[in-house]
Amino acid sequence: MKLHTIPIRLATGAYILHSGLSKRGANEELAAGLHGMAAGAYPVLKDIPPKQFVKALSTVEMTLGTALLTPFVPRGVAGAMLTGFAGGLVGMYARTPALRRPNSIWPSQQGTAISKDSWLLSIGLSLLIDALTDRG
Repeated sequence: MKLHTIPIRLATGAYILHSGLSKRGANEELAAGLHGMAAGAYPVLKDIPPKQFVKALSTVEMTLGTALLTPFVPRGVAGAMLTGFAGGLVGMYARTPALRRPNSIWPSQQGTAISKDSWLLSIGLSLLIDALTDRG
C-alpha cells in the first residue's frame, strides 16, 4: 500500500464497510425500497427477492470495504473492485430520471445522495490508474 493512498482507502473503506454492516438486518420495507430502486435501473434484478438482494448487496459492501481497509490488498485490485461497484451506482443514477433535473445530468433533490457516488467512481479510478502507472 502506498502512503498517499491510505487516506482515501481508510475513508472510503470505512464508509462502505459501515454501509454494508447497516444493511445486514434490513427490514422488509428497507429491502423493498433498495431493491425497487436497483431493479428500476437494472431490470435483470427484478426476479431476485428483495431480502436476498439486500443480503447480497450487504455482503458486497462488506467485502469491498474490508478490501479497501486491508493493507495487503493491492491498490489496483481494490481500485478495480471499487470502480466496478461505483460504476453500478453511477449507472443507477444515470438510468433513473427522477434522480436528475429534467434534461440535465445534475441531480434533483432526491438524487443528490446518489449523485455523490461519482466520487467513489473517481476514487476507484484513481487507485486503478495509480497502480497501472506505477513504475517503482
